[in-house]
Amino acid sequence: MKIYTKTGDKGQTALYGGTRVSKASARVDSYGNIDELNSFIGISKSHIEDEEVLKQLKKIQFDLFTVGSEAATPVDKLMLANGKSRLPLIISDTEIEELENWMDAFEDKLEPLQYFILPGGGKSATFLHAARTICRRAERSLVFLNESEEVRPELIKYLNRLSDYLFVLARYISKINNEPEEYWNPNER
Repeated sequence: MKIYTKTGDKGQTALYGGTRVSKASARVDSYGNIDELNSFIGISKSHIEDEEVLKQLKKIQFDLFTVGSEAATPVDKLMLANGKSRLPLIISDTEIEELENWMDAFEDKLEPLQYFILPGGGKSATFLHAARTICRRAERSLVFLNESEEVRPELIKYLNRLSDYLFVLARYISKINNEPEEYWNPNER
């Protein structure tokens, strides 16, 4: 089977369920941003050695495929004619709570924040900060899509929580790698 199909040569693509739309549509933009985020988490993983963190990030990448598949599926196509779900998995409060638990565990090992942090703190942390900003863009694109087409709120909530997780993880990675964080302190300009 060849990877190219030529069906998108005129700027259209098929959503999950068969509907064809412009590649510039809000839906395609949203799952494209999710895909970019997933790739950037992969880049981040290549600079991290902590096995527990790598296990978490692998799970997150799996979950992002789940988020992306739902983002690529119009709500009216989520159910098949036989009444079964088109998608084998969906994001639920379980995955959101998992992110919260991981964050809580990291934060217990960190100094409380007193100032905003400049993105940095070593190579691994810097990649995680970049992933966080891509996550925020993916979240914004889902919110934008939701203004015209329904998006399950769990998807937006998951990305919102994931960006927080990536921030806390960047701080944690800086700490375990003995890389100092830099602060934005307006009084030290």
